[in-house]
Amino acid sequence: MSPEMQQCMKDCHHCHLTCLHMAATHCLEMGGKHVELAHMRLMLDCAEICQTALNFMARNSAQHAAVCRACAEICRACAASCEQLGDMQECVEACLRCAESCERMAAMG
Repeated sequence: MSPEMQQCMKDCHHCHLTCLHMAATHCLEMGGKHVELAHMRLMLDCAEICQTALNFMARNSAQHAAVCRACAEICRACAASCEQLGDMQECVEACLRCAESCERMAAMG
């Protein structure tokens, strides 16, 4: 397993945990726009695709590049949504870091 893949797996894991945690705590506590359906779904979708990408890489699946490509796209959308709401910098940073790692893996795959 390449160092790039190991880093991407770490970034996916961190993003998965961050999105899930922020959705279940910060967003629910903030209410209002933070709990609007589209935003909450996007955060949960992001957490799920990060976990899926991690699993594909852990299995050394031949399809990991395709999943990483999708993961990067969803992470960027989640980062944009969190940035727009404000007060979610931890999530924005985790999503952007994961998107960049996944884009590298997709390009290598």
